[in-house]
Amino acid sequence: MRILILHNYYQHLGGEDIVVHQEVDALKKHGHEVLVMTDKNKKGLKGLLQYGLYPFNKLASSKLMKEINCFAPDVIHLHNIHYALGPLIVRSIRKKNYPLVMTLHNFRLICPSATLFYNNNIHRESIFEKFPWQAVKSKALDNSFLKSLITAFTYWLHNKIGTWNMISYYFTLSAFAKNILIESQIDISNNKFIVKPNFCNVATESINKKIFEDYFIYVGRLSAEKGVIPLIKAFSKMNHRIKIYGDGPLRKEVEAYANLYRNIEYMGFKDKDFLNEEVKKANALIVPSICYEGMPMGILEAFSLGTPVLCSNIGVMSQMITPMKTGLHFEANSPLSIADCVNQWSRLNIEEKMIMSINCINDSKKLYSLNKSIDILEITYKKAIEENE
Repeated sequence: MRILILHNYYQHLGGEDIVVHQEVDALKKHGHEVLVMTDKNKKGLKGLLQYGLYPFNKLASSKLMKEINCFAPDVIHLHNIHYALGPLIVRSIRKKNYPLVMTLHNFRLICPSATLFYNNNIHRESIFEKFPWQAVKSKALDNSFLKSLITAFTYWLHNKIGTWNMISYYFTLSAFAKNILIESQIDISNNKFIVKPNFCNVATESINKKIFEDYFIYVGRLSAEKGVIPLIKAFSKMNHRIKIYGDGPLRKEVEAYANLYRNIEYMGFKDKDFLNEEVKKANALIVPSICYEGMPMGILEAFSLGTPVLCSNIGVMSQMITPMKTGLHFEANSPLSIADCVNQWSRLNIEEKMIMSINCINDSKKLYSLNKSIDILEITYKKAIEENE
């Protein structure tokens, strides 16, 4: 198939970008002809112009359509459109009668926050509102009333004029995300939502090779929504070691705790190969997020390496990790619950941990494999093409 991938980059590289790159490489390796077309959010006056044109960015749409027509794809796969691209590209593509599918990496269709997380809490009001007034009034996007209003208006308007129903199928990363979208006020037929989890391209470990070294590990952004503060508070009350990898706005707080408590080790930012070795040897990966995650790549990578996961019992993570099968749960934003969970894990014997390690590897192969993901993509692409004829 001739597949065109369309994606808008944020100002800084993020998880969505990595997923797109992995997917493109996988499609090429499976024999498809793939063209990637991108735009990028700008800063300053150029960024302000992009945001002002968000609802109907004819400049970006016209430029892209010329290249799209030259490639003449069999199907177009849209990822992020916030904000340089804008939703007008959907209408332009369908006007030329190209089949179109889209991956929803977040909840921006229904809430300007994109995550249903703002003011350090999960807010579900946008799910049930025709227009997300509560999120706008709360400055859900970048603590800006204007940004929140423009973004909310853009998606509400295109919902009203039927833009979102012009897309044949939507990929959601989990059943949890799919259910939220079905529950919402967005005007999209339920049968358009297809669950397609992210996949992991880390080589799956051989069974019975797991070594549980005497440390826990956190890998990710050091920010409030990731639950970093409850995590370090929990470990400040214990003797268990934790290695923290990553960077972000809460780095100074993490470094301060690491200087005070010998069992908390801040390791900075490291490359992927190094991190994989550290995760592989860890007692368990800890994911203390207090927001709804999309499909954390860190969990998929840990599973492929045979490392069980201790995580917050919210959102998709409550579905990905089964207690005493692939890890344990704790209450989100609760240092006490995190500590209880870590202590419970430490009391398990090596046989119990090894069984969970094997379960993680089996889940990785069964649920989050490259081949499974590509199969879903190919089947959906073909359906979209056939229904468009």
